[in-house]
Amino acid sequence: MKKDLLSIQDLGSQEIFEIINLAEDIKADRVKYQEALKGKSIGLIFQKPSNRTRVSFEIGMFQMGGNSIYLGSSEIGMGGRESVKDVACVLSRYLDGIVARTYKHEVLEELAKYASVPIINGLSDMDHPCQALSDMFTIEEKFGTFERVTVSYIGDGNNVLNSLMCLTAKLGVNMRVATPKGYGPDKDIVKTAKSFAAKSGSTIDISNDPKRAAKGADVLYTDVWISMGQEKEAARRVRAFKNFQLNDRLAKLAKNTHVVMHCLPAHRGQEITNSVMDSRHSIVYDQAENRMHVQKAILLKLLK
Repeated sequence: MKKDLLSIQDLGSQEIFEIINLAEDIKADRVKYQEALKGKSIGLIFQKPSNRTRVSFEIGMFQMGGNSIYLGSSEIGMGGRESVKDVACVLSRYLDGIVARTYKHEVLEELAKYASVPIINGLSDMDHPCQALSDMFTIEEKFGTFERVTVSYIGDGNNVLNSLMCLTAKLGVNMRVATPKGYGPDKDIVKTAKSFAAKSGSTIDISNDPKRAAKGADVLYTDVWISMGQEKEAARRVRAFKNFQLNDRLAKLAKNTHVVMHCLPAHRGQEITNSVMDSRHSIVYDQAENRMHVQKAILLKLLK
């Protein structure tokens, strides 16, 4: 029976640890897996442009002996020129899996409904599970454990936060969130994440106070204030988020051993300053590299 990865909720705790452990092994010994997906092919259906997601999946498949084909919005016109159902049914005849990057999460769900091959969420308006999994792999890599780690996210209550909040809750990692009023995370996802936290024994603290979130944190995490498709809101968002910039003043509130994370692309001088982005605490580029190792692990789990 095929398995999809549309959100963190699709994964049990054991599966999450299996992906993280597999990614660690893949990163340590690339040669060991150089033919692991020989003869397999994936399609990258991207309605949104991408740097890390596209390159990491394409190179990841190549390094494991597989193939990938990129299908941008102009090639397919999914949902317009051709229905989502028809795309799913036809590409299932050609491919072993599909990575989709869409504006609406409902499109991913429709793809998964009709496709006979695994669907992987490369980003939607609600979730970014591959990003969250690689983030937690990176945190475990840097701290050697998830125990007594506090992740503080300061910024927009977006898709990255939705996935990260659910994943930290499943893993027993404490999470603090600070967003401007009116820009908090999805209420249903908060409810779901808190139910996971109740089982794992972790905590989720949500406020509108970035100093409260940053104080004593192990991880300071931020993301862009204006995501793709929100350009018309740019001026209003910049005003609303002006006190939520990850700068030296906030960073000094965290532990001396803290790390700084950003899923990229970054708008330097907006949500994060150059001094923080380029500081000795920053692991932004390690975080970006680990996208590929974790996505290799996801591909192996779903396609083999």
